[in-house]
Amino acid sequence: MDAIEVDGLKRRYAKGFEAVRGVSFSVREGEIFALLGTNGAGKTSTVELLEGLARPSGGNVRVLGFDPYSERTAVRPRTGVMLQEGGFPSELTVTETIRMWAGCTSDARPIGEVLAQVGLSDRRAQVRVKQLSGGERRRLDLAMALVGHPEVLFLDEPTTGMDPEGRRDTWDLVRELRRAGTTVLLTTHYLEEAEELADRLAIMRAGRIVTTGTPEQVVAERPSSIRFTLPDGLSPAHLPTTLPQPTLREGRVEIRTPQLQSALTDLLIWARQAGVELPGLHARTATLEEVFLEIAQLPDEADEDSQAGGPGKHRAGAASGGMEVERV
Repeated sequence: MDAIEVDGLKRRYAKGFEAVRGVSFSVREGEIFALLGTNGAGKTSTVELLEGLARPSGGNVRVLGFDPYSERTAVRPRTGVMLQEGGFPSELTVTETIRMWAGCTSDARPIGEVLAQVGLSDRRAQVRVKQLSGGERRRLDLAMALVGHPEVLFLDEPTTGMDPEGRRDTWDLVRELRRAGTTVLLTTHYLEEAEELADRLAIMRAGRIVTTGTPEQVVAERPSSIRFTLPDGLSPAHLPTTLPQPTLREGRVEIRTPQLQSALTDLLIWARQAGVELPGLHARTATLEEVFLEIAQLPDEADEDSQAGGPGKHRAGAASGGMEVERV
């Protein structure tokens, strides 16, 4: 069963600017779904519609079977929302902040239990909000989202500002929530985070979904690569004709192929028979970052075409597009 259903969703702002242009996807119960995108892709505008913060300009959205905007009273007690920035009163302590929020929440969990879950118990529970580090503030944001036993949890850039240990702890917590049956919709600029956590993901650009699927399916759309240095006296022309057309990049040969095992086997057999060593031999499948960067470089005129193929279609382009990518 789907916890979130989105069909032809649109969001239009003043002067006719359309930030979300007919987006469709679904999130199954107990699934972690990552919504990724270039800067200005429309993912935040999309998530705000799912959270019921605005009425769609077109299309339909259902969360737990309800319209999150017109039936907000039925949806809000069953969801948790972690915004990019909480904006808490700076003079309150961590415990006071959670207690204040719990007082506005139906069937709130014990404060100590929530703080322990996000790693803010003991001494840090008595620290004022203004004294928290950026990572600790994100932990507090997460605690607020977990106070009400959410069935659906929206996480907007949940680990921004966290150190590596805090990030890993948060990943473990999100996995625990999934095992307990919580549905999670995640936005993040950390691509490793999406690869680690997401059961499925979608990548947006210019208000549309360009590709969607499991991380493995999305990455499989791109060819694998083999790189090595040829010894002096040899050129790419000497390589086996069974290999895809090689290119020379900064003195190193690169072969891109959808059949990594077959191409690598042909190359190694040729090298052994020719008595050739291949310094710096490196073979790997494509990465989510490569897919993301290629989508960021789609030319504007390709946006209509990419959506015309529907979710899961992905076309390459050559023009540049603004984005932010972070690896951890």
